[in-house]
Amino acid sequence: MNEIIFLIEEDFEGGYNARALGEPIFTQGESVEELKANIRDAVDCHFEPDAKPKMIRLHFVSEEVLAA
Repeated sequence: MNEIIFLIEEDFEGGYNARALGEPIFTQGESVEELKANIRDAVDCHFEPDAKPKMIRLHFVSEEVLAA
């Protein structure tokens, strides 16, 4: 596997949630920096060293509401 993609969303209670696409990996962080560190740790724990993806892609998803 060359790459793993995480969908990043802001949590309603603060911080961020990250969910991997195609793998059962989920983690959280209070800041983007903490989230990135937690994602690296989660990927390291989930994969064997020789199967670990070479790239971790973060896709930030945001939602905005406009008044009509």
